[in-house]
Amino acid sequence: MPTVDELRKSYLDFFQERGHLLVPSSSLIPAGDPTLLLTTAGMVQFKPYFLGEAAAPRNRMTSSQKCFRTTDIDVVGDHKHLTFFEMLGNFSVGDYFKQEAIDYAWEFITKYMKLDTEKLFVTVYTDDDEAAAMWKASAGTPDERLYRYGKSDNWWGPPGAEGPCGPCSEIHYDFGEHLGCAPIASPAEIAAWIEAGMKLEDQPGCHPNCDRCERFVEMWNLVFMQFFQDQAGEMTPLPKPNIDTGMGLERAAVIVQGVSNVYDTDLYQPIIGKVGELAGVKYGAEHDTDVSLRVVAEHARGATFLISDGVIPGNEGRGYVLRRLIRRAVRYGRKLGLTEPFLTSVSEIVIERMKDAYPELEQNQEFILKMLGGEELQFGRVLEQGLGIIEEALLDSNGSSNDGVLSGNLAFTLYDTYGFPVEETAEIAQEHGLTVDMEGFEREMEAQRERARAGTATKFGGGGEAKIFKYRDLGAGRATFVGYEQLKAQTEVVALLTLEGDAVDEAKADDEVEVVIRETPFYAEGGGQAGDAGTILSLKGHIDIEDTQTPLEGLIVHKGRVRSGVMKVGEEVEARVDRERRLDIARNHSSTHLLHEALRRVLGSHVRQAGSSVSDERLRFDFTHIQAMSPDELHEVERLVNEQVRRNVASVKNELTYTEALDAGYLAFFGDKYGETVRVVDMGINDPDEANTTPFSREVCGGTHLDSPGEVGLFLITSESSIGSGIRRVEAVTGRAAATMARSNITALDDLAQSLETTPGEIAARIETLQSQLDAERRRAESLERQNALSQAGDMLSQVQQANGVNVLAANVTAASADMLREMGDHLRDKMGSGVVVLGAVMNDRPSLVAMVTQDMVDKGMDAVALVKQVAAVIGGGGGGRATLAQAGGSKPDKLDEALALVPGLVAKATST
Repeated sequence: MPTVDELRKSYLDFFQERGHLLVPSSSLIPAGDPTLLLTTAGMVQFKPYFLGEAAAPRNRMTSSQKCFRTTDIDVVGDHKHLTFFEMLGNFSVGDYFKQEAIDYAWEFITKYMKLDTEKLFVTVYTDDDEAAAMWKASAGTPDERLYRYGKSDNWWGPPGAEGPCGPCSEIHYDFGEHLGCAPIASPAEIAAWIEAGMKLEDQPGCHPNCDRCERFVEMWNLVFMQFFQDQAGEMTPLPKPNIDTGMGLERAAVIVQGVSNVYDTDLYQPIIGKVGELAGVKYGAEHDTDVSLRVVAEHARGATFLISDGVIPGNEGRGYVLRRLIRRAVRYGRKLGLTEPFLTSVSEIVIERMKDAYPELEQNQEFILKMLGGEELQFGRVLEQGLGIIEEALLDSNGSSNDGVLSGNLAFTLYDTYGFPVEETAEIAQEHGLTVDMEGFEREMEAQRERARAGTATKFGGGGEAKIFKYRDLGAGRATFVGYEQLKAQTEVVALLTLEGDAVDEAKADDEVEVVIRETPFYAEGGGQAGDAGTILSLKGHIDIEDTQTPLEGLIVHKGRVRSGVMKVGEEVEARVDRERRLDIARNHSSTHLLHEALRRVLGSHVRQAGSSVSDERLRFDFTHIQAMSPDELHEVERLVNEQVRRNVASVKNELTYTEALDAGYLAFFGDKYGETVRVVDMGINDPDEANTTPFSREVCGGTHLDSPGEVGLFLITSESSIGSGIRRVEAVTGRAAATMARSNITALDDLAQSLETTPGEIAARIETLQSQLDAERRRAESLERQNALSQAGDMLSQVQQANGVNVLAANVTAASADMLREMGDHLRDKMGSGVVVLGAVMNDRPSLVAMVTQDMVDKGMDAVALVKQVAAVIGGGGGGRATLAQAGGSKPDKLDEALALVPGLVAKATST
């Protein structure tokens, strides 16, 4: 019986032996494709090859791809559904097509997996006669095991809004008639029902695509990609037909290992076993327990891989998917009795089990465990409170309406205040036979978005979307950016708008306007880099440009004020970028690249950019890391950057296809939209003494940069802080700002050294000496205060009174601290031997009390706590403690003597009963 690892290897070996290039799995975060939230299929990384946007490294490729699909989160826990899975695939880019794909699949499953052909059923698209004939001729598939289905079952759409698509052919495995829901329907019956427009789920027969039972499972999908579907749904033939196949590794393992579900395979058993060990339960003993064990194991596995690939828990996008996964796992852990954090222990087993196939798990282990543990701990603090609110609402008629619906307002409160994903609230409600008012929840969410939008000022005055439409109406098309090569350009004014969004033909002195020109050297804000400033000049007018933006793709807008004269639409003008400001921005932007690489080298490869801001004054870089950087780490990062500045190797800027850039090792930022051609930047050098040394930093970046790092001058980190769970922020200055900061710091050190009568280099030693002297003087002063206090206490023994035969001393004393007040009380109580001591003192303009009762008086019913509370009421305060010692404070120092005068009477009263 092959293990999962052996099955994966045999598949990849099989196709490598047949001329396929082994391509490593890409990240779960799709690079450069914002149409996809996560990598959902094996073909995602090959999409540019199928579209003809890039040349494939080989026309035949194979991979085992990490995949994640969100659609099944709510049903994970049954026998087959997963969020994270591996997809085995073989791909042809314009090489072989249907015949070879069918032949390869059949050979592997019959000769290498050694599956019984009697248990294999094949499906094809309704009118794909070609594929049907091939299955009969090459595989010997009989008519009774060859089914035809429509688009819902046998047509592969693009994994996103657009992409390659085409008919598909699937191989299904039959687990046996005993698992079926009904006698099997013939291919002819299925075809007739489909042709009649009937829903197959309403028909009596079982069949390969039946969802009502567990008899059949789809194990391999062969996609014959012949078309490209655009966002409007229109399809056009691809230049060359391609093959994309996918076989779920986990499902294939179920079949070859002869088990009933994925959780019984050698892949999941160690993980399930760890969860059961932590919870003290046994897998297979009880259905509900099994469901919880499966949910925790599956979600822990998925979360481990997501974090390893750079996903951070959050409230949007893929971060929300991860947070939902973790929090669902925690909730099901509670069902197993796991009240203490447990996910890191389960994740450790996942890493151990999967590290050979995916070494990055072990490389990122520390980051994964800290991130996972932190999120679990955070949710654990509010989980019980949130569950209590849900339970209360389920029983409260105010929480749910008469028709069994939990209010959307409550669901929003749980989401917004307690971090409950609305899907979790809906799942809990469903367990109680209720639903959630999702329309009400969405109304609350939209109201929150409106509040956020109202609180966010636009970059360009008013007008918003209406202004963009006006630019479109004016015909202000794509502007040509020429600012990489030059800071000046002779060009033409295409459009002028006021800040209110009104189009004008001309602008006069002091008018604030937004300008569109035909070609521009001005860089528009993007990728975290600030927009350029400068001037636009004509023979009759002068505009000072303060900012440059891109309100819609291809449209570059310059915001400014007319300094003098008149500027008109259609005029020839000269556009000039502020050179010094552009260079300051470039210093900070180039330093950001060096900083990113330095952070990865010092902290680890888990570091990924999570945001940046680059202006002429400073740079800000946000990145994934779980804990604060130590001073040594910050110094090392700063040293590495400045080392590259001193080496001053010329930067190389080039253009490549996006796929070529990734293959060459350039870092790209997942989620950004990249075109077919991208700009790449090589910066710095690893080892100047090596002949074939490599660049220090390599990134895909469309921003403006220095010609060499030496122009940075100096790089100084000014701060490092947390901005959220798992996200840190470094701020820094360069060039002139760094020189100013260094000069300011040196001046401050010189002034401090002069005040301390030493040199800057000896300041630390001088401060240490002064601190030691100060500590010695502080100890001497405290000793003198103690002596004075004890002397003062000794003089008070003569003030002891009798109250119902009890020794009582109540006095207003001078004490520098609460500790000193207690020490005086201890001294007096010990000298008295038996009795009650209450001392009061005013410290920092606030009255304080200490009450002490000897043990023999406590045995007779005297209580220091009761006494001090009564006395403290007079000074406007309260207190507490234990029967022998209590303390109190107040707000009325002028009432202290009056309060202390009550003590003898209170003692007499307390001891007379």
